[in-house]
Amino acid sequence: MATQIRQRDFECSDAEWQARQDLAVCYRIFDHLGWGESIYNHISVAVPGEDDTFLINPFGLLYDEVTASNLVKIDVEGNNVGHSQYMVNKAGFTQHAYFHKHLGAKANAICHVHTTATMAVCSHKDGLLPTNFYACNFQGRIGYHDFEGVTVRPEEGERLVENLGNNSILMLRNHGPVVMDRTIQGMFVKMWSLQRACEIQVATLSQGAANVISQEVVDVHQRDLSVMASQGGAGVLDFEAWKRRVSKIDDSWKY
Repeated sequence: MATQIRQRDFECSDAEWQARQDLAVCYRIFDHLGWGESIYNHISVAVPGEDDTFLINPFGLLYDEVTASNLVKIDVEGNNVGHSQYMVNKAGFTQHAYFHKHLGAKANAICHVHTTATMAVCSHKDGLLPTNFYACNFQGRIGYHDFEGVTVRPEEGERLVENLGNNSILMLRNHGPVVMDRTIQGMFVKMWSLQRACEIQVATLSQGAANVISQEVVDVHQRDLSVMASQGGAGVLDFEAWKRRVSKIDDSWKY
């Protein structure tokens, strides 16, 4: 059925169709987990086998309305190159575009969210603290970028990349995180773990002083975690599990 819809509505490679389905279900998973932000924020993914073309959500649709066929294909400037009837929030794509353009395959999949917990931690003067299991995953592995207002100016992109450094998560202070990976599955599992880390930090600090984990223990944790993570295929098992969950509720993302 999906192939018939693809051929009727527009032509694309099998690789692009798979990317469309992966991205569409990712939007549904984010919605199911409460990570949507009305019609705003983005998850974008590079189109396999093409240079500087990406898939992104149609501006004006909620995350639970996104499907494989209504995703918009755009170039690095945010221009619609796939003849979609929908528009794209170019302002919101500005930061994604700079990462996609300058980081290449390291940033094949990118999300930016405004969840309450992640925004709260981005607004905390010390950022993400080593106070819980999940937070230890990210110590020394995230960058911070000071708030400059709405991210719509291309010249801010250079500073975004500079502050990201060699990391794959950038905490936009007083704003929200940008999470990226080579695969949409890897991006998802990072986002899931970061969300949990931030939720637990907010809850912990609400009780008063927190027990901070030493760097020595953090180093051991990260060493052992890297071994365990390889067994899950960088989020593949997690992603497939949540795909099954949302598909039981509504599988219209496929078409």
